[in-house]
Amino acid sequence: MQVAAWSLIIIFISGYVAIAFEHPLKINKAASALITGVLCWICFVFSSGDKQAVNEELVGHLGEISSILFFLLGAMTIVELVDSHDGFTIITQRIKTNSMSRLLWIVTVITFFLSSILDNLTTTIIMLSLTGKLLSEKEDRWFFAGMIIIAANAGGAWSPLGDVTTTMLWIGGQITAINIVLKLFIPAMICTFVPMMILRYRFRERKFINSIAGYESPYPLRHRKILLYTGGLSLVLVPVFKSLTHLPPFMGMLLALGVIWTVVSMLKIKKEGETGKMYSVSEALRRIDTPSILFFLGILLAVAALHSGGLLNELSGWLGNQLKNDAVIGIVLGLVSAIVDNVPLVAAVQGMYSLTHYPTDHFFWELITFATGTGGSAIVIGSAAGVAAMGMMKIDFTWYLKKISWLALSGFAAGIGTYLLVEFV
Repeated sequence: MQVAAWSLIIIFISGYVAIAFEHPLKINKAASALITGVLCWICFVFSSGDKQAVNEELVGHLGEISSILFFLLGAMTIVELVDSHDGFTIITQRIKTNSMSRLLWIVTVITFFLSSILDNLTTTIIMLSLTGKLLSEKEDRWFFAGMIIIAANAGGAWSPLGDVTTTMLWIGGQITAINIVLKLFIPAMICTFVPMMILRYRFRERKFINSIAGYESPYPLRHRKILLYTGGLSLVLVPVFKSLTHLPPFMGMLLALGVIWTVVSMLKIKKEGETGKMYSVSEALRRIDTPSILFFLGILLAVAALHSGGLLNELSGWLGNQLKNDAVIGIVLGLVSAIVDNVPLVAAVQGMYSLTHYPTDHFFWELITFATGTGGSAIVIGSAAGVAAMGMMKIDFTWYLKKISWLALSGFAAGIGTYLLVEFV
């Protein structure tokens, strides 16, 4: 391997370590991610003989990255608007249980199915906002966030609209919509419910006090309902928009943001009481977690440099030569997707293996879909859902490794085992 390739790997690993030890180093993870992303591209451009070609590649990657960031920005703003006007209280006040284990069951089931209709990222943002309203203790919120990440990624794996990589393979012709639902629904359900049952045991005797119980909203009920239903419907229709227009999902999300922005402006929603303060969209934009978006940008830039440098293709080729078993390759790639973003990883696999060698709906493509969709749950920054959760809930990287990773891996192993058992026995 060339010196430039090793330099890229060392920079990437060093950045990863800095992100993992954010608190001891007292360096914000967004700063570490941005430095890592830029240094990777500096290393790549200096090692390349064609600087213009590298710049063109960077611009190409930036287009893909921007689509994800704009999607995230739109979703976070919509959720913040609904949340800031107490729209979610309409849902949370209907949850009457005070059992932690029962609440975990409810949240997990909703997340699993909702992520197949929307996508894992949007679903994670919504469910984190809901649970954040119900739970007051930080560690309880973190445990629920971990379960939401696992359920959202698993729910997105069996639906062609639930995850970016599943959509990529669907559009690329490697899988078909009906087949992927039939083949992966049960493994995805097992992948979700194994860790959920383990975590429920932890909370079996625990009760919680609803942190908004008895809360009287300063906003009129009619306005809260309008915003909740408008925001929810706008998010649900994003996949429909993509199917009808064939435009990227972020365009649908921006349209949804524009619609709810218009609704807020027309309603002129004000708090009841003395102040009568209006909460505007511009205030919502200021309140969303911008450092998380910058963190996401840095991580994706770093992974894009590895992709452009050919390292992901080399990794896929090396795995194929060394392992020589389709099932093992799929499982290993799923675990690798927890370290590097699954989008370029799946793109590399699509380029390596042709439809002639592995025809549409071959078990290899089904396994890749499931493994890369769920494997990212093993590390908090291994998926878009995890990155969003880390930013919104301020989850510590090492805490997630200690408390959640083994749960995610137990579900991953159970799901993979279920799929292989059904497929070959």
